[in-house]
Amino acid sequence: MRVVLDTNAVVSAILFEHRSLSWLRTYWKAGRFTPLIDRVCIDELVRVLTHPRFALQPGDITSLLEDYLPHTEVVDADAAPPSDLPRCRDPQDRTFLLLASAGRADVLVSGDRALLQLAGSTPFEIEPPARYKARFP
Repeated sequence: MRVVLDTNAVVSAILFEHRSLSWLRTYWKAGRFTPLIDRVCIDELVRVLTHPRFALQPGDITSLLEDYLPHTEVVDADAAPPSDLPRCRDPQDRTFLLLASAGRADVLVSGDRALLQLAGSTPFEIEPPARYKARFP
């Protein structure tokens, strides 16, 4: 299954090992799904991880990224023209829609209300993490 995880889902999975989204990390490491990523999302992930509130050292950030990036498939979201994607209230969320479209994702996993409101209007599913987890036995 090809999946786009929004930045908050990835950060929760890699930074908080014993919290509610840690199962995502276990599943991508086991190959139960393939996370899709592009340059814009990598840059956003690094920007968030370097935020002072997390107080992470460069080595910590590298280690966290090494737990995620090798399991991803890099997509050139700029290479494929966007399909008929709906407009999102938050323009920054369009990045995830474009990535999901260009990468032919099955699901975009996000807890973001602006994205979740678009469920049913895209060629891929948009689901909160709990609903996505229910797909797995």
